[in-house]
Amino acid sequence: MKPRLLLLIGVLAALFGVSYLLATPEAPRPGASESASESEPEPARPPSRRRVTDITFLYSTEKREWVEAALADFQRTHPHVRVTLVGRGSLEAAQAILEGREQPTVWSPADSAVLRMLAADWATDAAHGPLFATDGDAAPQPLVITPLVFVGWQDRMDVLRKAGGGGHLSWKTLQRAVASDQGWPAVGGPAEWGFVKLGHTDPTKSNSGLQALLSATLEYLGRRAGVKEADLLDPGYQEWLKRLERGVTRFEPSTGIFMTDLVRFGPSRYDLALVYESLAISQLGNAKGRWGQLQVEYPPVTLWSDHPAAVLQADWVTSEQREAALEWVRFLRSRPVQERALAFGFRPADPSVPLKTANEDNPFTRLAAQGIRVDVPPAAEVPDASVLRTLLDLWSRMGVGR
Repeated sequence: MKPRLLLLIGVLAALFGVSYLLATPEAPRPGASESASESEPEPARPPSRRRVTDITFLYSTEKREWVEAALADFQRTHPHVRVTLVGRGSLEAAQAILEGREQPTVWSPADSAVLRMLAADWATDAAHGPLFATDGDAAPQPLVITPLVFVGWQDRMDVLRKAGGGGHLSWKTLQRAVASDQGWPAVGGPAEWGFVKLGHTDPTKSNSGLQALLSATLEYLGRRAGVKEADLLDPGYQEWLKRLERGVTRFEPSTGIFMTDLVRFGPSRYDLALVYESLAISQLGNAKGRWGQLQVEYPPVTLWSDHPAAVLQADWVTSEQREAALEWVRFLRSRPVQERALAFGFRPADPSVPLKTANEDNPFTRLAAQGIRVDVPPAAEVPDASVLRTLLDLWSRMGVGR
């Protein structure tokens, strides 16, 4: 065979061998180190086949810190559910749902009474079905509980307790103080304090404001239950309430904002106020370095806020969203999350979780000297939705919030 032909055959064979080697995956080399294999990128994992479900949680703002902390844990363990948080005053949120401005998957107002008011208003439209389930897992369930309390600057609270006799603060003493043109001297306080400055939220927007009106009404009537529309139409009661409410310097839409302002501005804006116990607990320490010490006093009858979580049965909630919402509610009611509520000043809705623990940060032992206590006065019976609506109408007719 001629040399040139042999050379051509050799070149073609070499080219074929190179092409074969490039097309064939390289087998692992014997003895290759583990560090070398670890440095190679891992193959991409196939995406999860489970679809992410979006839900909206509309909630009363005073439990924001607890809810946000719980959500951070929930999203780590439930990546298939994406929760959007929307904070609103309870009565403001109810009106927004009724008007279609808010369309949450789950709603958690401060109190079941507000839930019942919205359900009653919703049912007035014959085209609507029930907004909430009445039984089973989907029925509204409490998340945390907290009572309404007075919170005020210690020197002011001491004067009011002494003026009322018996060492306790009462609505009747407070009404006499705020209604007087003499200001603090009318109840034994110094003139330099000026007029008595009472605070509570707007009762048409915030549940704590509505509870403040109801608490005052119950003491005026001398009852813990049985308030009727006729009681609210009595001219003597209406005049008493009007004079009380004229002593409220401003009406904020949210209890959380209101409590922060009480600490921020001190007695120049508020001498005392009506807030939730949980908010008082969260702010008592902040006041010490600013205006002195705050003290907590429990009204003669207790009004509880049970913060129910209700999955809506409205037409904007899909079956997938309903199931995802129930997962979220179950998580909020789980024991670890309930135990964590103590750190945020709430009483767990789970009765098996103790209020007093060995933890030195437990507020129900740490803040006892400032009036926080486990035992509270007897609970009041919240009247029907129609009575509460009449009370709100009366307040609006007074014009004190304008």
